[in-house]
Amino acid sequence: MSKAGKIAKINGPVVIGRPMGDFTMREMVQVGDKKLIGEVIAIRGDEGTVQVYEETEGLKRDEDIVSTDGPLSVRLGPGLIGNMFDGIERPLNRIKDLYGDFIPEGIGLMNLDLEKKWPFVPAVSVGDIVEGGAIFGTVKESEIIDHRVLVPPKTRGKVVWIAEAGDYNIVEPVMKIATERGKEEIAMSHEWPVRIPRPVEKYADANQLLVTGQRVLDVFFPIAKGGTVAIPGGFGTGKTMTQHSIAKYCDADIIVYIGCGERGNEMTEVLEDFPELIDPNTGKPLMERTILIANTSNMPVAAREASIYTGITIAEYFRDQGYHVAMMADSTSRWAEALREISGRLEEMPAEEGYPAYLPSRIASFYERSGYAKTLNGAEGSVTTIGAVSPAGGDFSEPVTENTRRFVNTFLALDKDLAYSRHYPAIHWLNSYSGYVQALSNYYDNRLDGDLPTLRKKFLGILHEEARLQEIVMLVGEDVLPDKERFLLQISRIIKDGFLQQNAFHPTDAYVPLEKQFEMLRIIDTLYEEGNQVLDLGVSIEEVKNETLFSKVVNMKYNIDNDDLNAFTRLSNEIQDYYRELRIEYGVSEEQMGE
Repeated sequence: MSKAGKIAKINGPVVIGRPMGDFTMREMVQVGDKKLIGEVIAIRGDEGTVQVYEETEGLKRDEDIVSTDGPLSVRLGPGLIGNMFDGIERPLNRIKDLYGDFIPEGIGLMNLDLEKKWPFVPAVSVGDIVEGGAIFGTVKESEIIDHRVLVPPKTRGKVVWIAEAGDYNIVEPVMKIATERGKEEIAMSHEWPVRIPRPVEKYADANQLLVTGQRVLDVFFPIAKGGTVAIPGGFGTGKTMTQHSIAKYCDADIIVYIGCGERGNEMTEVLEDFPELIDPNTGKPLMERTILIANTSNMPVAAREASIYTGITIAEYFRDQGYHVAMMADSTSRWAEALREISGRLEEMPAEEGYPAYLPSRIASFYERSGYAKTLNGAEGSVTTIGAVSPAGGDFSEPVTENTRRFVNTFLALDKDLAYSRHYPAIHWLNSYSGYVQALSNYYDNRLDGDLPTLRKKFLGILHEEARLQEIVMLVGEDVLPDKERFLLQISRIIKDGFLQQNAFHPTDAYVPLEKQFEMLRIIDTLYEEGNQVLDLGVSIEEVKNETLFSKVVNMKYNIDNDDLNAFTRLSNEIQDYYRELRIEYGVSEEQMGE
């Protein structure tokens, strides 16, 4: 018989029950006559505290709190791809068909469709020994994703029966194995507690670039597959837009997108755009590799925490199949606000700005579930976590941003001045950083014919020097600077306008291959070096700065197709020819230049 207690006190999403001494921490329960979904978060003697993930309006004292005899878990199996769930993995499309436009309370533990048949193809034979994490079959879940059906972790045995290829639902047995405990039936799905990381064989170094097609990311602040990323920024700076661009164009196999406490219109944009967008990596609709988890600002606050853990658990599941997963959380600040509200209702001692003292450990435990891993079946997979942070007023010194900065390796600081001047992405080059540059150096060397990390370092140096010079310009004007420093200011403008700024709506510029990004860098470097050489000969800045030539360099992102790399050779030759003629005009031969 399931354990049961009675409601003694209700404080918003927090419910106190008695007697609950025989319940366990993190146990999932059904609260009240409506059977609302909740989770035990504290036990003190005979009293238990339950965090409820649905609206508690209408609950009464002395209604039952009934155990489900297990922790808060999600069902993992075919049916995840292309679907949209709430924070506790209930399918919103099916809820709309059954109940209308609003989610009623107490509809229970709906998750994946248990009746739908899937085309199962076995991958093992009778007599094989299978262990947890092994792939024992496949299901064609979408045109681009083969769902690799896994043996649940911590399960091991000898196959005594395997179903023939055919259509089965996700809960009927398709394999039987002989274990030490006896025969065990295995279906195409299994449940996993959301707060427990799924096991892997071992974690490896994150040394593969997550290619996004965004120049400021792929070159200046790269993201490694299996990496951790924070995108902090005030209201209107483009956090959601940046995450959308990464989700649309990155070369991850699977996208898990969590709308955590954000406005409904932002999730609506995802729902409307993603089915119509064509994935540049596969040529198929983006939704065929996307899973959406919607927890909008008008949904129960407590469910924000569940949505974060549900998303990372689903991401780990596809990693265990050997896929590279990019998980977007928008925004972790809303999750932290939920922690603050629950902590306040529990009357815990607050820390900085009212957040609970355990905020850093919660953020750390979330990001540490990322990584590049060798899975239990010997494949390689990764989970890359990209979390948006929404500091009030764009103040990066507030607790959520500061604590997130401690646990991520790439920090993409969005700047309101850049955003308001229509500079997209509004990632500030002086306040952002990536800890993956050194780890990715071999990747760049193998992929590109040239030294990209050296160019990156050189151009960041130019941008830092430009920031120093701008302080002087604001005081006395640009005309008082030496010509070489004025020329550096011009080159920095080309870097910002011609390279870092990117048009998300332009057919050529929205997504840029890494090879083209590198060629663009080399063109700007050629312009910088050639111009500096003639400046050393005493040529005036007015002649060195050729408006036509500079305009071609700025607009090469639009005027040169992504696959036309020969055009960069022609543009480089044009730059060199111009400055060669300028040197000849001033009576300097090539031999003299060589000396």
